[in-house]
Amino acid sequence: MFRLLAPLVVGALLATSFVAPVADARGSRDEQGEARKDLNEGRVLPLREIEKKIVPQMRGMQYLGPAYDSVAMAYRLKFIKDGKVVFVDVDARTGRVLSRSQ
Repeated sequence: MFRLLAPLVVGALLATSFVAPVADARGSRDEQGEARKDLNEGRVLPLREIEKKIVPQMRGMQYLGPAYDSVAMAYRLKFIKDGKVVFVDVDARTGRVLSRSQ
């Protein structure tokens, strides 16, 4: 009996290991889709415009990329220097810095 169940259990475990990355990819597309929708409707500034303003202010740091919060209508820009991660939260409507982690 165990010989019959073992391949099924292993197969089920392998199948579930492939589901999580697909869900993560869908979540990223939703975030990007929300940002695009808000931009097309004129509610937020283009990300590139915000990056042009903020990235030069973060001298000596490597820019890792943005995340968008459609509820807060804010971008979180992520930077790293010497192993320390710094987040800069920016109002997507105005480009004003809301906060910066230290």
